[in-house]
Amino acid sequence: MKTTQDKWLFEISSKQKLVSFNFTEIWRYRDLLFLFVKRDIITAYKQTILGPLWYVIQPLFTSIIFTLIFNNLGQIKTGNVDPFLFNLTGITLWNYFKQCLTGTSNTFTKNQNIFGKVYFPRAIMPLSVTISNLVKFGIQFLILVGFYVFYLIKGDNLSVSVNYLMLLPLYVFMMALFGLGFGMLLSAMTTKYRDLTVLVGFGVQLLMYLSAVPYPLSEAKDKFPNTVATLVEYNPLSQIIEGFRFVVLNVGSIEVSKIFITLIICILTFLIGLVIFNKTEKSFIDTV
Repeated sequence: MKTTQDKWLFEISSKQKLVSFNFTEIWRYRDLLFLFVKRDIITAYKQTILGPLWYVIQPLFTSIIFTLIFNNLGQIKTGNVDPFLFNLTGITLWNYFKQCLTGTSNTFTKNQNIFGKVYFPRAIMPLSVTISNLVKFGIQFLILVGFYVFYLIKGDNLSVSVNYLMLLPLYVFMMALFGLGFGMLLSAMTTKYRDLTVLVGFGVQLLMYLSAVPYPLSEAKDKFPNTVATLVEYNPLSQIIEGFRFVVLNVGSIEVSKIFITLIICILTFLIGLVIFNKTEKSFIDTV
């Protein structure tokens, strides 16, 4: 016979807190998280001819196109670094952000069938996308290292910013937080406004050109109108891309104050996105 002192191990309630991050419950379902990560990695290019080679082909072809258009035709200077290597460095990190954002921006609409049948923290889905894309980033980063070594052997004057090398994981972490947070915000909004799903791909493409991916920040300040140059300079993604290239290629510049501000923006974006995502999961099934 149960007494009033008995407590449930788990309790699902319609009552919502004003702010809920749900970290405890996400940790409780960590095994499910790793299963989804494994599924994403295995099935990403299943039944394709080239399979994981697409991880390599995409950044290489994009870098070649950027080199031909921006550096050869647009005369954008990349200092002592070969334009192809410069572009490949920026694209490698940008692809991670892009895949995290686009992969999480349709979480509710894409998984509405499974969400309507079984309960688990819905944040597990976008988290699994971010972690599985980290594996893809690792493969593309190894390709970047390979070309870096090639250009060193070739005789190019390349050097790594050894004093700032510890910042490399930080830049990847900030990109993951920003992509995940921004993606969860969009995912919550697409449950009511389906037009956003169509605009995400187009918007991400425009955002790339405002994030100093195919050019250094110094070129943006010199050639862009003041309004556009300011927008690019204070774009958190621009600071992450520029800092990542500074560590890997020792080109451009970074400021400690801007690193700190960018980190705060990324954390706030993630926390706000998680709160709104957790609130949306309570009632999204009525709107999708």
